[in-house]
Parts: sequence; structure tokens; C-alpha cells
Amino acid sequence: MVERICIRGGRVLDLDGEAAPHLDVLIEDGAVLELLAPEAAEGISARVIDASDCLLMPGMVNAHTHGHGSLGRGMGDRWSLDLLLNAGPWISGMRTLEHKYIAAALNAAEMILKGCTAAYDLYFEFPAPTPEGMDAVARAYRDVGVRTVIAPMLADLSLYEAIPGLMDSLPEPLKREAAKFHLNPFEETAKACERFLASWSHPLDEAKPALAPTIPLHCSDPFLERCRDLARAHGIGLHTHLAESKTQAVSALKRYGKTLTAHMDDLGLLGPNFTAAHGIWLDDDDIALMAERGCSVAHNPGSNLRLGTGVAPVRKLLDAGVCVGVGSDGTNSSDNQNMFEALRLAANVSRLCDLDVNRWVSAREALEMATLNGARMLDLPARIGELAPGARADIVFLDLNNVNLVPFNNPLNLLVYSEDASSVKSVMVNGRLVLEDRRFTSFDYAGLRKKAQEAADWLRERTEENRKTAMRLEGFVARHCLCLCRENYPVKRLVCD
Repeated sequence: MVERICIRGGRVLDLDGEAAPHLDVLIEDGAVLELLAPEAAEGISARVIDASDCLLMPGMVNAHTHGHGSLGRGMGDRWSLDLLLNAGPWISGMRTLEHKYIAAALNAAEMILKGCTAAYDLYFEFPAPTPEGMDAVARAYRDVGVRTVIAPMLADLSLYEAIPGLMDSLPEPLKREAAKFHLNPFEETAKACERFLASWSHPLDEAKPALAPTIPLHCSDPFLERCRDLARAHGIGLHTHLAESKTQAVSALKRYGKTLTAHMDDLGLLGPNFTAAHGIWLDDDDIALMAERGCSVAHNPGSNLRLGTGVAPVRKLLDAGVCVGVGSDGTNSSDNQNMFEALRLAANVSRLCDLDVNRWVSAREALEMATLNGARMLDLPARIGELAPGARADIVFLDLNNVNLVPFNNPLNLLVYSEDASSVKSVMVNGRLVLEDRRFTSFDYAGLRKKAQEAADWLRERTEENRKTAMRLEGFVARHCLCLCRENYPVKRLVCD
């Protein structure tokens, strides 16, 4: 029997009108059937959900996160991207299958609590993705209620091999220690990807696979070409950290004699299924090329600021026709999974790039990036990212009594500039309340919290030697990358043009 639900008494966000009229939402079989004037809903046979004093908005779509990072919250202070990567074997190593599930579930739970119902997760499983590990991640997201695209992070070169001259710059004892962090040959990892893709059994509208050659510099050209071919064969997405830092931009010019974007295009990776995370150090030719190929960019302003990597040229990307979404990045690099914070930063950092206020990212544009554009990037076989007839009923209920929304002026401005996620009261995914009055309905959050703390304590003890090694390497990595970035290479932009 098809279930009908009527959400009554709420106000529905209208992006186009910058308004929030009182409307009732009629849902059938997990999809929005109609938006009705309150009097028009009288007498309709349906289970009623009371949304009095609530603003209803579409669940946000996180264009870039790392589920494994949830167990690494608060582990770094003054880390650049290079130092975060150096700490990787410490903050992300030694995970059991249970830890992989716990980390993904914790990541999903935070997103639900903060109004996000779908995400593109670049999940790290060492030394290579496994069917069991990726299945655990998918189950965790589905148990909590978050739709996801899961792309295992892939590489065949370590940080110390990827950055030109870094390994050679290390003193001999540390060089031997850094060499211990070697990765599998690319064919082994490619075969592991084939196994996990062949075993995928989850409904694609809830959990869909993709591939993430994590940073192009960390992947040999044959490996990148292998990822390209696998993605084409399986009809799935490619997601990579492209032009995230000046270290990457300079290293690409030294290694390839051209930008990372141009090199990726030479290898045939750029296309409509390609998402570039960060995209800070892009020049005008890169942007034009990405637009021509139909690529997308996941803008992560929180981690860009946290790691000091720069400010992405979002206005140029939008003007060129590139689809730009908003991501939280991993909790171990941006501290949280708060998409309200991410979209506020997405709007505000654009003000550093131009004196012309008309070129700043507007509240509407920020919300579109965090909903419709993110949905386009995930490319799930389900219409999400909007609250409209025909879309899946992925809906966030915001408490209008919360001080963030008082007085209730322009709703778009309030959501982007005032909301901090504390107004989130309930969350519906596919017509089912997964969070009701800030209580999860489908899993035991208290039990998850306990398991997450136990996992963190266990991992802290087991990764102590990796931590000590990372600390011994940290100063050398920082100095080498700083010197590399100060060399006279023609990187065309610093922060904003």
C-alpha cells in the first residue's frame, strides 16, 4: 500500500521568490506530490506531520567529504595541507572493519543533525579499497539515513614520492622511515577497485560507487588512465583533489611542464563525470577547459581557510558555466560537517576576491550550490536537492522559534548568514523521518558515540609510532614545501585575481 503523508502548518523555502510561504507538503511513496495552500489540503486522506513554527527546506548536498576523517576530529592545529598529508598514517591508520563503519556512521550522523541529507564521500581505506570495507561504509550511511556516493581514495605514490625532491631532501634515517609508507603498485589497487565495483549491491539511489584518484600528483599516469577506464566501463564518477595548494600547482609545473588540469585533460580524465575538489590554483585556461569538458568543482571554503591553501575563484567558475557545489571536506581538515557554516563561508570568502559587490557570491547562489548543484554532481538516480513536486522528500525542518531565525526577515539571507544548524529540528529522507525533534529514529546515537570514543582511544594507542614518525618528518616536509613554493615558477594566481 502506498503511504501518503501531509506535512502541515509549515513555511516552505522558495529560492526564486526569496520567500517562505505557508504551504502544506503532500508526499506519496517517498516523493513530493504537491505543494498545497493550507486550505487546499483540508480533507486529504494522509498521515499528518505537524510542522507548525517550522521552515521547510530541501536537505543539503555535501559535494565533498571524507567519512574516515570523523575519528580524527581535533588532532591538528597549525597544519598546512602538506602537514595534514604527512600526518595521514597517524590520524587515519590502523582501522579495523568496525572502525570504518563507526567513522562513516559518525560522519553521517553529524550531517543529519546539521541539515544535510546526501554527500559525496572520498573514503580512505589502506592499503586499497575492499568489498567489505566499502560495504561497511555504505551500510553506515544507509543506517543513519544519508544518501551517498562513495569514492575510495586511490594512489600509488606516497606524499614523499609525489612532491618533487622531497624524498631526496630527507636525512638518511628519515628517508628510510618515509619509505615505509609506500603504497601498492597501481595494478594491485586497480584490481581491488574492480572487485569492490563488481560486488556492489546497494540501491544506487541510496549509495552509489565512484572512484577518487585522490591527488593527481600521487598517482602515476598509468594509474590515472586505469581509473579513467574503470570509471567509463562502470558508468561512474571520478573525483580528485585538483589544484588545492600552491605546492601542487608548482609541483605540476615542475613534473609536467603544464598545470594539473591540462595534464589531466591530456590523459582524458576531464568530462561530465569529473569533479575537482577545491580548484583553488586554477588559471583562466584551466577554468575554460573545465567548462568546455562539463566538469564540476566542489568548493570547500572551510578547509581551504583552515589549511591556508587559498580562496577558490568561484565567480570565474560560475561565469564560465562550471557547476560549483559546496563541501564540508573531512572533519580532520575542517573540524565539522556543518553545511550551514560551509555555505556561509562560500558566500563570504568571495568578498576577498573582488571589490565589485555584484561579483560576490549571493545568498541564493550559495544555497543553490549547497542543494541543486551538489545534487547534479552526485548524479544519483533520484531527484534531490529541491523541495518541489516530483523530487524525493528529503526535507529539513528548522525551528522558527530559534533565535537564529528571529525576526523572520529574508529567509535566504537568514539561512546563509545567520543559521548555524542549531535550528535543525527534524530531518526527513525519502519521506521517512530519520531525525525527529533532534532524536534519531533508526539507530542508537548514544551507542555510536560510545563506540567512537572507544575507537579513538584504541587507535591513539596503536598509531603512536606513526605519530612519532610524522612529528620527526614534519619540519622537513614544511621547509621543503615552503622552499618549493618560493621558487620562481609562473603560477598565475596567488589567492584571487
